[in-house]
Amino acid sequence: MTLQQVPRLPLLDIFRGFAIFGIFFVNITIMHCLFINQDAFSVQFQDPLSDTANRLLQLFFYNKFFPIFSFLFGFGIASQMQKKRQLKQPYIAFFTRRMSILFMFGLAHISFLWSGDVVHLYAILGLLCLVFIHASCKILVCISGVLLLFPFYDQLTHVVLQALPMQLDKQLLAYTEQGIIDTLRHGNYLQIITLHWHEYVANLPMLLFYLGPIALSMFLLGIAAGKARLTFASKEWTLHYKNMAIFIAIIGLIYKVIFLWLLPETQLYRNELLRPLWLKMMFLSDVTLGICYLWGIAWLWHKYIAQKFLMPFSYVGRTALSNYLLQSFIGLLLFTSLGASLYQTLSPMLCFIIASVVFMVQIGISAIWLHYFQYGPCEWLWRCGSYLEWVPFKKVKESVTQIHS
Repeated sequence: MTLQQVPRLPLLDIFRGFAIFGIFFVNITIMHCLFINQDAFSVQFQDPLSDTANRLLQLFFYNKFFPIFSFLFGFGIASQMQKKRQLKQPYIAFFTRRMSILFMFGLAHISFLWSGDVVHLYAILGLLCLVFIHASCKILVCISGVLLLFPFYDQLTHVVLQALPMQLDKQLLAYTEQGIIDTLRHGNYLQIITLHWHEYVANLPMLLFYLGPIALSMFLLGIAAGKARLTFASKEWTLHYKNMAIFIAIIGLIYKVIFLWLLPETQLYRNELLRPLWLKMMFLSDVTLGICYLWGIAWLWHKYIAQKFLMPFSYVGRTALSNYLLQSFIGLLLFTSLGASLYQTLSPMLCFIIASVVFMVQIGISAIWLHYFQYGPCEWLWRCGSYLEWVPFKKVKESVTQIHS
């Protein structure tokens, strides 16, 4: 059976490109300074510009784009599943292959580029979603809500860590702060990758008990949206949810401002019983704000002038996996001895500027690439392996579309 080209919805690609844009702004700060060193490093930057950059990241970026991308991943699973069922094609083997190949991409990402990979997590949770694929939308939304609202992840993490026969961050702590700096700025490639693996192991609790529940909950929410055939490009959809989205966005932003600027100075925040509540509310405001971003983009999509501004995000969105990996490669060149050795040498504002420039370059590269090829390189390999057939890679002359139309 020949794989037929299905017209893509530009808005979904814009969503994905926008998510990749925001994810890099967060990831570059971690590439530039490991979690274990961030408290000591951030003390050096108390100037207004650095404070502004940190506030912008906390207010508009942290914990917002990862949920967006996870939601879209779940939405994509539901869309593919519906397509398979409409064509009366088996889907379990297809999704098993698809997630297995994605897991291999994630493993390669950790092994050769950077430890902060979530692709392998997506692959594992993607397979788990097959268990829920036939559940009703109401059940999916309820399970998603339980995962998001569950208040005892910290306690669960503590219990698991206590039960383990080894300390997960032992190898990373053995480097010391200066040892990490020396390894990344002056070490060889093998030493850098070894350090990244120790960092990955040290961050496993965060991956399993923080990012994992977020990803799975948003997967399920995305699957529910896909099964409900939510049409993001429809003007009726944006109008229907307009008041709700604006209300949630305003409340979320107000709480974030209070949390970042006012609450830490109060006794209410210092109270041991109440503090987890403030943190959970901050987390929920971040996730809901991320979803409101999608509504805002969909609303802008119906403004002709805004479409010209939004379309460049679609080029990155169509090659999202390739661009995600490319960002890690650029980080490797920027911050290690394989390139500029800039690890822990830049201010937060410089990292912010570099992330902006890198993303604009990615837009240009993606636009040129898609002028000649149908898929990004990683997307093409993923597609070939998933469908077990050779998918045409280059665009034939008569089907080349105008990228800038």
